[in-house]
Amino acid sequence: MMSNLASALILYKRIKTTDAKGKELRGFVERLVTYAKQDSIHGRRLIQKKIKGTRSKEIANILIHEIAPSYENRQGGYTRIIKLNNRKNDNAAVSLIEFVDMSPTVTDVEKNSEKDKGDSKE
Repeated sequence: MMSNLASALILYKRIKTTDAKGKELRGFVERLVTYAKQDSIHGRRLIQKKIKGTRSKEIANILIHEIAPSYENRQGGYTRIIKLNNRKNDNAAVSLIEFVDMSPTVTDVEKNSEKDKGDSKE
């Protein structure tokens, strides 16, 4: 489960999940970013070992080439958890976990603008 959550966080730069899962995910992802900062074959293999599945190479590439360079001078604390309201159906505490200092990419902005257009009621 942590592998799937980490993959989603790396691909989308932020995800919404329960508080408990978010707190566990923080340590998991921060370790992966530390491996990616090494930029070595050993670090790549460690990332692929932790991220299981067919997309592990893609995830490792995103980590090494997009995310790790932005945290080159940072020693830790690559993610933040923002608490949101409780979920309606089961009242579970929900949080938003995201990478610190990551500006949204163009594709993220386009997706959000398309989503907002579809939600408007005229």
